[in-house]
Amino acid sequence: MQNEIKFIDGGVCAPLGFTANGMLCHIKASRTKNDTALVYSEVPCNAAGVFTQNRVKAESVKLTQKHLADGKAQALIAISGNANCCTGAQGAENALRMAKAAAGQLGIKAEDVIVYSTGVIGAQLDVTKVENNAAALAKGLSREGNKEARIAIMTTDTQFKECAVEFTVGGKLCRMGTMCKGSGMIHINMGTMLSMITTDCAISSEMLSKALHESILGTYNCVSVDGDTSTNDSLCILANGLAGNAEITATGPDYDAFLAALNKMNTVMAKKIAADGEGATRLVECNVRGAKSVEAARGLAKEIICSSLVKAAMFGSDANFGRFLCAMGYSGIEFDPDKTSIWFTSNKGAKRYFENYDDFEVHGSDSVQVYKDGVPLDFDEDLAKQIMSQEAVEILVQCGDGDASGTAWGCDLTYDYVKINGDYRT
Repeated sequence: MQNEIKFIDGGVCAPLGFTANGMLCHIKASRTKNDTALVYSEVPCNAAGVFTQNRVKAESVKLTQKHLADGKAQALIAISGNANCCTGAQGAENALRMAKAAAGQLGIKAEDVIVYSTGVIGAQLDVTKVENNAAALAKGLSREGNKEARIAIMTTDTQFKECAVEFTVGGKLCRMGTMCKGSGMIHINMGTMLSMITTDCAISSEMLSKALHESILGTYNCVSVDGDTSTNDSLCILANGLAGNAEITATGPDYDAFLAALNKMNTVMAKKIAADGEGATRLVECNVRGAKSVEAARGLAKEIICSSLVKAAMFGSDANFGRFLCAMGYSGIEFDPDKTSIWFTSNKGAKRYFENYDDFEVHGSDSVQVYKDGVPLDFDEDLAKQIMSQEAVEILVQCGDGDASGTAWGCDLTYDYVKINGDYRT
């Protein structure tokens, strides 16, 4: 069954031929858990990536863009605790030394190593901490190493984030896995904070890039935690072809199957990132229906999610829907306020840190309508507060401008967000 997609365990090690590891190298002095990760494919891979659109880019981003210019890669090394951004020539040299340290232990070219970094901006990295531990990091590579690697990329994340799926392409069983980090400084307009995707599906670099750029539009790019686009955002995908399917080199049924699997996995990860926003107490999903186009629907949904006033209202469980309409109004996206209706919905007891990937939905059976066709309703305030107090809440907006839909994910804005970022460097 070509289009059946099943969630499986294993993260980035779920596909054939991939191993991983993570360990503590004390990149940041106060760190007590793994802070350096390595992911490796036993054979060279076709590769693609998308990166931050911030004009200020980390040295790891600049180097990885160069390394992926030929559409090839075989390994990734990542550190947390130091962004290696705004660090000049020394930072560039340190990023390259990270790639060389991994390559030397794996017996591959430095140009085939992707480099990630995350943490404090404007601090020089003591790269010897990576170099001195590279041998142990490589020696510990294993099929279960995703469990160590997924921890090593976390910064203010309270939960690790990984997912894997299996699907069929050309009669061959294929697998795809991912891990990512992201909790704060998240206003995505490229791919994700730091995310690594692996697959054993055979697909060309060109088609990988096409699928990645298509997928992020309705998944990662529809997430916002705090309105800040990071300097380090990177999302790369490696495909080693060990599943044995005929290589996907053009659009068609096989490409569609691959894209569907990628979308399903990336949607889960987008929700997980939003749910774990710094200081967040709830996952907020905004669904806009009846818009003129998909782009308009997604744009309106994300504008609502991005509003600090909306986020504050969600924290206070305050059904102040006027803030949603205000955000839609200044978005620059055309819609008719007099044909717009708004609901809040939730599933009682739903946890924002969901584990059941197959059927988790924020849209719930408990519902209250607060606005209808441009007119406020006399709604039950107590019911609205009860619904909005759940850990996963939907804002449902029905427009009257067309038949397109779009979704965005975010979280509430809490006192803890300010506390976390007020002393981030320490």
